[in-house]
Amino acid sequence: MTQRVRVHNFGVSRDGIGAGEDQTFEQPFGHVDAMALLGWGFATASFPSHEPGVGTRGFEDRLTRDFDHGIGVEIMGRHKFGHQRGPWTDDGWIGWWGEEPPFHTPVVVLTHYEREPLVVGETTFHFVNASPAEALERAKELAGGEDVRIGGGVTTVREFLDADLIDELHVSIAPVEYGHGLRLWERPEELEDRFHLEKVMAPSGVEHCFLWRR
Repeated sequence: MTQRVRVHNFGVSRDGIGAGEDQTFEQPFGHVDAMALLGWGFATASFPSHEPGVGTRGFEDRLTRDFDHGIGVEIMGRHKFGHQRGPWTDDGWIGWWGEEPPFHTPVVVLTHYEREPLVVGETTFHFVNASPAEALERAKELAGGEDVRIGGGVTTVREFLDADLIDELHVSIAPVEYGHGLRLWERPEELEDRFHLEKVMAPSGVEHCFLWRR
């Protein structure tokens, strides 16, 4: 079975902004409103932590439900894991997600400051200082034959796109604009030299872009 490298349920604005520059503990997405970008997913019945019978069904619920389907490992940047900068300190930080992160798989965290793996619930975070290609090789070893998800943030997804290491992308475009911030693209069509592109407009007003290799 071929291991694919995927981006799934990644949210940007109409002008391609996926996060603000000034991340803090209080504002993980900087000046960008995470609910504006990703609220469509939070509203679905399959969003983790929802009680039975809560949330919407349909097309977007299917996208939420399939978030971890066939995924054996995630790769994320350090700023998705936490707000800290520089060498790690013993501050007890275990990520934004609490005692049971939603991954339930190994997670490779890209950082210039390596450290010992951290086990939180069913998720083990591996902290590596590596190029995208090296990190992907490590992730595939940990994935048990399943796919690798590039989870973000924006800089990490761009690095893997620029290295031509991504096979499929699902990016949701929210009906908001920010003007400045961390930009995934100017418009999705700029990737059509390498990817097929289909767009689906959901009742939520969010446009979902699906890209797969030519």
